[in-house]
Amino acid sequence: MKKFKIILLSSTILILIFSSCRKDKFSTNGSLQFSTDTVMFDTVFNGIGSATRYFIVYNKNNLPILVSDIQTFKGSNSKFRLNINGTAGNSAKDIEIAANDSIFIFVDVKINTQTDDILEEDQIIFNTNNNKQIVNLTAFGKDVHLLKDSIINSQTWTNDKPYLIINSVVLNKNQTLNIEEGTHIYSHRNSRILILGTLNVNGTYENPVIFEADRLNGHSTIFTNDTLDNYYDVAGQWSGIWLTKFSTNNLINFAEIKNAIIGIQVDSIGDENYTQLRIHNSKIEHHSFAGIFTQQSTIFATNCLITDCGYYDIAFTRGGNYEFYHSTIGNYWKSVRQSPAVYMNNFYETNETVYIYPLVNAYFGNCIIWGNNETEIGIKKHEAGDIFNYMFDNSIVKVDSESEINTSDTEHFKNALINKDPLFIDYSLYDFMIEETSPARNTGNIEIINLYPSFLNTDLNNVSRVSDDAPDIGAYEFL
Repeated sequence: MKKFKIILLSSTILILIFSSCRKDKFSTNGSLQFSTDTVMFDTVFNGIGSATRYFIVYNKNNLPILVSDIQTFKGSNSKFRLNINGTAGNSAKDIEIAANDSIFIFVDVKINTQTDDILEEDQIIFNTNNNKQIVNLTAFGKDVHLLKDSIINSQTWTNDKPYLIINSVVLNKNQTLNIEEGTHIYSHRNSRILILGTLNVNGTYENPVIFEADRLNGHSTIFTNDTLDNYYDVAGQWSGIWLTKFSTNNLINFAEIKNAIIGIQVDSIGDENYTQLRIHNSKIEHHSFAGIFTQQSTIFATNCLITDCGYYDIAFTRGGNYEFYHSTIGNYWKSVRQSPAVYMNNFYETNETVYIYPLVNAYFGNCIIWGNNETEIGIKKHEAGDIFNYMFDNSIVKVDSESEINTSDTEHFKNALINKDPLFIDYSLYDFMIEETSPARNTGNIEIINLYPSFLNTDLNNVSRVSDDAPDIGAYEFL
């Protein structure tokens, strides 16, 4: 019995010593530091979850810290959802952060603008050593016209509130979709705008129509001084606009088409004399495969900027008939890119069978074709094809002198400025206006403008091309 009492006493002493040591190993007066004091979501669509943002909780003390409690102020009523150090949930207890170490907290939010506030706010409260610290949560909700797995007939989209497309929208054959100036269309991941009828995009210089992905919030809040900490130039976030072989008489004027896999895909109509797409005064940017991809189709384009695409800015496949005037095609894709900015061929091969199509015309007048490859034109003609016509007329073109492309051939290069750097103001910021000393300045051919003065007298910025000595090459007139 005496021995048992000695053992019990010894065990009690050990527990007290252990507890005392465990308590002593944590800082008793330290506090936390945070990578940001506010996690902000700029725009969250009605009923659709946001992108996930995160911030870092630092322990910059020389001893570990025990955070006794982490929770949102609104608790189970919070619209924000947390993942605390790898565990989902809006509360956690007894989180240990080692000396000079840190943990991550991830945040997303879902707002229903029919029942919730447009401005949703909450706080994450950290309790450490009876010291409460706070990180603020803020999200702005936006109501939308929601189109999910939709098949539509003739209608008009207005700019009263944005449109959000989930799992694609299809316009039926022989139907017309009119989109008014200032309308904003967002598309969710893998969504597509599929046109079997006619698409009319009626933007203006002051109020363009914008097509882009629905991820608008930055992908982190750590780099608070990083102005590129968002999704505006991230390619491949949705599938793009597809003008099918059934589609006719499509018109796009003053539009911005961004962030897709293919900005505009134009399918075969089997008649090279019929113009399937007329596109004017538009920007097609940040696409993971191509800005414009065609198959035996027809396009008439003026005053367009096509840039920042993973493979091609423009790809003409299976022949077709194409005219581009006063457009800037500039590709400075940040990753490795072997393909040229502009590509054209006259065939399609499958299962060792080759199909030949006529390239009736691929014309570029007063255009700039440039980028960070040594050669930005790709020409692949199958020898079995007879009709393969293309012309770079009074255009700035980048072609390596060692290339197989013969830029001295006047049948395909007329008054072209070969390898003359157009001197864009800042292509890294996607500013493709030209500097004062650019070789594009005052070297445009006025006769090309006179072919279509109603389209070409003013540039993409609505600036006159005919009020000075001579027009400038490309989409932009020097200011």
